[in-house]
Amino acid sequence: MRLAGKKVIALVDEEFEDLELWYPVYRVREEGAEVHLAGAEKGKTYTGKYGVPVKADYAFDELDSKDYDGILVPGGWAPDKLRRYPKVIQLVQEMHRDRKAIGQICHAGWVLISAKILDGVTVTSTPGIRDDMENAGAVWKDEAVVRDGHIISARRPSDLPPYGRAFCDFLAGE
Repeated sequence: MRLAGKKVIALVDEEFEDLELWYPVYRVREEGAEVHLAGAEKGKTYTGKYGVPVKADYAFDELDSKDYDGILVPGGWAPDKLRRYPKVIQLVQEMHRDRKAIGQICHAGWVLISAKILDGVTVTSTPGIRDDMENAGAVWKDEAVVRDGHIISARRPSDLPPYGRAFCDFLAGE
C-alpha cells in the first residue's frame, strides 16, 4: 500500500478507451491510492468505446488540483472532447506547474497539447498523433513508456503494465 494517502483524478468522457481508463485506475487503487472519476457532469454515466460504463464521481468544476497528487488521462476518442473543457485544461496546467503526476496514454496526448505543456518534453503516444505531439514541441519516441519528470506516457493498451508501474512508481517517489 505504498500509495496510501495519495489521491488521483481519472478523467472521463464518452468513448474513452475502456482498458486505458480502467487498468490504470485499478492499478493505482491496488497500491492504496484513492481515485476520483471526473466528467463534465457529476453522476453521469459515460460509455467507453467497447461499451464499458463509468459513472463520474465528480464534475470537473468541483475539483481543485491542490487536493490531488496526480491525474490520469485515458485514450480513445474521449481526449478530443476532454481538451475542450477549460477546467480540464486548467487542472492539467496546474498539475504540470506543481510537478504532480500526469499520466497519458494513446490519444490522451491531445489534452496535453491543448494545455500547452509539451514544449521540450519527451513523450510517446499512439503513432497516429505523433505529428501533433511534435508540432506541440514534444520530442516523440516509439517506446512502450516514456517518463520525462512527472509526465508519464504510453502508446497503447499493450503498454498498460509498464505504464501503470511507472505512474505508481512516480507517485511513490521512486
